[in-house]
Amino acid sequence: MKAGAPEKLIIDGKRLDGRGIEEMREIEARIGVLKRADGSAFFRFGNTRALAAVYGPRQLHPKYLQDPKKALIRCKYNMAPFSSYERIRPGVSRRSIEISKILTEALSQVVFVEEFPRAAIDVFVEIIQADASTRCAALNAAALALADAGIPMKDLVSSCAAGKVDGEIILDVAGLEDNYGEVDMPVAMTPRDENIVLLQIDGILTKEEFEKALDLARKGCKKVYEAQKAALKEKYIEVDEDE
Repeated sequence: MKAGAPEKLIIDGKRLDGRGIEEMREIEARIGVLKRADGSAFFRFGNTRALAAVYGPRQLHPKYLQDPKKALIRCKYNMAPFSSYERIRPGVSRRSIEISKILTEALSQVVFVEEFPRAAIDVFVEIIQADASTRCAALNAAALALADAGIPMKDLVSSCAAGKVDGEIILDVAGLEDNYGEVDMPVAMTPRDENIVLLQIDGILTKEEFEKALDLARKGCKKVYEAQKAALKEKYIEVDEDE
C-alpha cells in the first residue's frame, strides 16, 4: 500500500465516509444554470461537482472540418485549478485530452448528428470540485446540457463508477478509494436499452468480479438517470407554472 494510505478503507462493512459497499453518494442534478449558453447543467456526486455548457448547433469553422452529412461534436473537459486539494496546473494536459475524447465518443453515439450537416456542437465541462469519478460526473452533466439545449438525442447518457477496495466490489468510488483502492471502473450507458457507451478499467478484476462490478455500475447508472429525468421534469414544470 502507498505511503500515507489508511490501513483499511472498509471497516465492519462500512466505508470511510460511512456508506455501505453498494451505497452511492448524494446526487444532485440541475439544468439551465448558465444564461448565455444554449444549454447548461450542473451535476454532483457527493463532493464531486461538474458544470457543463453547450453551444450550437452552429456553423463549423474552419470549413475544411465540416462534414456534409453530419455535425461534429467537440467536447472539452477541464479541471479548475482550485478543484482539488493539490492545485491543478492550468491548461491542457494528457488527462484532459483523454477525457475530452471519451466524452466526445460517448455523446456522439446518442446525438442525432445527421440532423445538422456541416455544423458543430460544442460541449464544455468544468470540474469545479473533484473527489473522484470526475469523468462520470462530467458525462452526466454534458448529457443534461445537451438535452437542455434541445439537441435531438436517442437517449440520455448516465454514468457511474464501480471499483474494488480491500478486496470488495463497491459502487461509486470516492475520495481515498480512488487513490488507494485496487480498481476503478467508470461505466456509462444509455438507460433505456442499457447500451454501454463507456467502460474503462484501471486495475485487475477476475471474470466474476468484473460481472459483479458491471452489475453494480448499471444499477448506479439507473439511479443517475432518475436524477437526470427529475432535473428535466422540474424545468418543464417551472415553465408550465410561468405560463
